[in-house]
Amino acid sequence: MRKLLFFLLLLAVACTGSGKPAVQMEYAQWFTLLPDGRAVVQHPGGLSDTLSGPCRRLVCMSSSHVGYLEAIGTDSVVVGVSGLAFLGNQKVLSQAREVGYDTALDYETLLRLQPDLVLTYAVGAVRPPYLDKLQELGVRTVVLSEHLENHPLARAEYVKLFGALTGRLAQADSVFGAVRDHYLSMVKDTVTCKVLINIPYKDQWFIPGGENYMTRLIRDAGGELLGAQPGREASSVIDLETAYSFAQEADVWLHPGWCQKLDQLRSVHPLFGSFPVLEK
Repeated sequence: MRKLLFFLLLLAVACTGSGKPAVQMEYAQWFTLLPDGRAVVQHPGGLSDTLSGPCRRLVCMSSSHVGYLEAIGTDSVVVGVSGLAFLGNQKVLSQAREVGYDTALDYETLLRLQPDLVLTYAVGAVRPPYLDKLQELGVRTVVLSEHLENHPLARAEYVKLFGALTGRLAQADSVFGAVRDHYLSMVKDTVTCKVLINIPYKDQWFIPGGENYMTRLIRDAGGELLGAQPGREASSVIDLETAYSFAQEADVWLHPGWCQKLDQLRSVHPLFGSFPVLEK
C-alpha cells in the first residue's frame, strides 16, 4: 500500500511539473493555473497540456480567443486567425493573416508565421485531423474547451489562461474580477419572464438542459427557459405541439434561428407566424 501511495504521489507531481498543486479556478473546470504561472489545460479524453509563456506569436482558430487577448491588451501577439473577415478588431485585421479552416487549413501560411502556439477547439469527441498534420510539421497546438464550460463566469475566467500565456496574469485577474463582480451584481433572484428559445434545426427543436450555459444566462437575467430539463447539461428535443404550448406561456422568444422577420419565420413553418408569444 505504501509503495502504491508513493507511486501516485510521484505521478501527480509529474503531471503538473510542480511539487505544489494547481490553483483551482473560481468557476472554470477545464483549465487550472500552477503556482509558477503555467497553465494546465484539460481535455475531455482525460489528457492535459501544460503551457508556459510568454508567447509572442499566437494563431487563434476561434475569434473568441482574440477577444480574451484584446481584453488584457495583448492582441498584438495575434499573427494568424481562422475567419479573419468576421473580426471587428482593427489591430488584428491589420497585422494578422488568414490561416483557413479545418480541412482547408493553409499550412504554408501557418509555417511562415512561425507561431509559438496555435490555439484551437474541438466540437464533439472526434479529434480534428489537422491537429495530427500540425504535429507532424512541428507546430505546437493546444485545444481549448471553454465552449464546454456550463457557467458564464467560467467562460469569462479563461482570460486568466490568456494572461498566463502572455505574461499578463495580474492584468487578467483584474479584468476577470471586474467582470465577475459586475455580473453577480445583476443576477436576479426571481423570475420576471418566461422564455421560448430556438427554432427547429434539421427538423429537431433543441432546448438546452437546466444546467446548460445558455439556460444559466437566462436564469441569472430573471428568465425561465421553458422546457429546460433540471439537472441536465445536454439539450433535449421537443415537437412542434410542445413548442406551440410553450409559445402560449412565453413572454420572449429568443434566438429564432436566422429569422429576423415574420415572413422568414413563416417560410420555415406557416404556424410560426401565429405563435402567441409574437402578440405580446
